Amino acid sequence: MKGFHIVVLLSSAVLRVSAAPAPELVTCGEEGGPAAARLAMHRINENHDHGYKFRLQKIQSHGVEKVDGGCNLELQLNLLETVCYNINPKPFEDCQIRGEAERAVMANCTVQFSIRNNDANLTKYECDTRQVKTNQEMMMLCPDCPMLVPLNSVDGLKSVKEAVSKFNQNTTNQHYYILKEVGRIRVGHVLGLGMHYYTEFELVETHCPMGSRINPEACQPLCPDRAHHAFCQSSYSNATGLKSVACDFYPPSNTTALGPGEQEPLCRHHGGGHPPHVGHGSPCLPTPPGGDGHPPHVGHGHGPPPPGSDPRTHSPCIPPPRVGGGHGGRHHGGDGKDDKEKQHHGPPFGSKQHFHPFHPFHPFHRCRGSDPALHPICPWPRSGHRPGHRPSHRQDD
Repeated sequence: MKGFHIVVLLSSAVLRVSAAPAPELVTCGEEGGPAAARLAMHRINENHDHGYKFRLQKIQSHGVEKVDGGCNLELQLNLLETVCYNINPKPFEDCQIRGEAERAVMANCTVQFSIRNNDANLTKYECDTRQVKTNQEMMMLCPDCPMLVPLNSVDGLKSVKEAVSKFNQNTTNQHYYILKEVGRIRVGHVLGLGMHYYTEFELVETHCPMGSRINPEACQPLCPDRAHHAFCQSSYSNATGLKSVACDFYPPSNTTALGPGEQEPLCRHHGGGHPPHVGHGSPCLPTPPGGDGHPPHVGHGHGPPPPGSDPRTHSPCIPPPRVGGGHGGRHHGGDGKDDKEKQHHGPPFGSKQHFHPFHPFHPFHRCRGSDPALHPICPWPRSGHRPGHRPSHRQDD
């Protein structure tokens, strides 16, 4: 069989960032609902620093509670996920909503505002993020459409790892890049060619100069405001390997030149220190017995463990999920609901689907979510948020 040609496309994305929207009056009347919803969308996307930006689909309901000096608002909002990753500077209003065949994602959000003396404060929001169609529904509508699988799928991350390696081999960048976050992994079967993986992921620039002998996976990322970032898409076949990688680059927000003899500052990142290594001998990815290229299962990854595995074991690199909920799915329910969720949202390939004990740069379990293939919108305020320190929207008469 003739091999596939590997194409690495590297493009610079120069996007115009629109000015901040002019303040809108958020009132206690019915007319204040749309303005409050738009303000909520800006806050949600500002806080949503993993995964993709969202756009407002519709206001489901709008409730007002009158109090002395103003009111409390509660909105029920329906949101749809866009194709813009969170590092993309394009305003979320201009981002394309993901199509159904690409596995559309929605979020139902309850948003609360406090309005006092013309001061509108977003006090709380909670969202339920899920796929618009379940795997079973998509199989009925589009049997050939690739399905989303958990973000730590072994074969999915294997394809990402090869794409990152190819990226670093085929660029003129000054520094190596490492994987920061996997955005999504889709998998589908191509007749005669086996399983194909379509991945989207974020890379971050490191301190390591291109061409140095250090393993890029051991490199320390530059400070977030000093680093270039890249958002990439790759295609991989189990039969023929990596097929293509295409990336958009985003420049750092801080472009101040270093002074003579000055070195790049070191920043403390989430999780502390270096990101986990991937490869043989790594504490996050043990050398697999038999050399078959698949690490042993480490339980409580994302999705159900393979038959015969010990569900009490968990990876040293991924914390065990919370009982009753976690980004990795719920495994401890007693009412059968969790099993139904796993049937609807879990991997479509049954016991053959294994799970990778490695997640790149940030901890995987950031907040609760029922679908391990998605980055959910996390509740706000986040844990540890200072009371009274809330985003506000001052409105002058």
